[in-house]
Amino acid sequence: MKQERKMHFQEGRRAQQQLESGFKQLENSKRKFERDCREAEKAAQTAERLDQDINATKADVEKAKQQAHLRSHMAEESKNEYAAQLQRFNRDQAHFYFSQMPQIFDKLQDMDERRATHLGAGYGLLSEAELQVLPIITKCLEGMKVAAAAVDSKNDSQVLIELNKSGFARPGDVEFEDFSQPMNRTHSDSSLGTPSDGRPELRGPGRSRAKRWPFGKKNKTVVTEDFSHLPPEQQRKRLQQQLEERNRELQKEIDQREALKKMKDVYEKTPQMGDPTSLEPQIVETLNNIERLKLEVQKYEAWLAEAESRVLSNRGDSLSRHTRPPDPPASAPPDSSSSSNSGSQENKESCEEPPLEEGQDTPIYTEFDEDFEESASPIGHCVAIYHFEGSSEGTISMAEGEDLSLMEEDKGDGWTRVRRKQGGEGYVPTSYLRVTLN
Repeated sequence: MKQERKMHFQEGRRAQQQLESGFKQLENSKRKFERDCREAEKAAQTAERLDQDINATKADVEKAKQQAHLRSHMAEESKNEYAAQLQRFNRDQAHFYFSQMPQIFDKLQDMDERRATHLGAGYGLLSEAELQVLPIITKCLEGMKVAAAAVDSKNDSQVLIELNKSGFARPGDVEFEDFSQPMNRTHSDSSLGTPSDGRPELRGPGRSRAKRWPFGKKNKTVVTEDFSHLPPEQQRKRLQQQLEERNRELQKEIDQREALKKMKDVYEKTPQMGDPTSLEPQIVETLNNIERLKLEVQKYEAWLAEAESRVLSNRGDSLSRHTRPPDPPASAPPDSSSSSNSGSQENKESCEEPPLEEGQDTPIYTEFDEDFEESASPIGHCVAIYHFEGSSEGTISMAEGEDLSLMEEDKGDGWTRVRRKQGGEGYVPTSYLRVTLN
């Protein structure tokens, strides 16, 4: 309808332009007729004056009479042309106002009536759809109202406490350390500052352990340049990406150096094209970038070789610690991730997390703040097909047949993040699970 309306307006403009063009032609013929009449009258007066002049020759009188006759004839032709043009314009004007414009307005009126009819039908369909959906919305609101009335804040908070409690025993009293006696300090088994074997712990001025408060600010994971904070398999992938990126940058700098050398040769052969010395700073900068990138490539290659050796050693440790799990049962559901992985891949994936360093000072409440502040909802549940001993950092142990909550799906590295019902989250091999999404 928008295109149709535009077409009708264009039709009206064309008709109006034709009428305006006819009016301009009428005005031109009118001015020509007026001009020819004045010239004919002037020629007739000149001929009459010469005819009465006794000094004028017969030839001049005849010439003036011929000129007056010619001008009179031209005025007559202009009159006829003006009359014809006037008649044509009056006919076109009547056709424009009594035929063309009424037809165009009738078409616009018909189009607007059809538009109103379509709008009415559309609003009717909209109202009908709203009326059909309204009971569903009302039912949902009623269900929300019932659910809001059934909220048990005490039970919810208790569930949250059971889910996030640390499980650590409360520390005992802090003992008095008498530095006036060399080594005759008493110790308390319940003190955090005393080792479990009963021997007093020697602490120098800079070796006192910081107090770990439950609501203290948690330590952020330090992101290192060699990605050592990641599991070995993920570290190897990230190092490979960085190495490929550095190689691309190195090749780009080498190509740029070659181009600058060629441009310098051209400037040296044809000095009028440019000054060769103006390219020296760019060449030096490119050479420095090449050297820097070569060093970075060597550094990432060394880190990558170390990460690959760590992955291989972890695979060997995993094979020595775990026996090959039995084949997945035939009754496993078709969407189980265990049906698409082999036993060797399971053993490989079960050790992709780095082992926890023995000397690492792990905070007591490291996971408490994260779980308490960002308690994510499970996206499904899963059942452990095989037993898994989570001995690496970030992993969690599970027993065969144990029900777990699915917190995060496999990102492509063979590990899935789960939560145990008795508390604790971590990663386990995807092939050891039978997963069901919500």
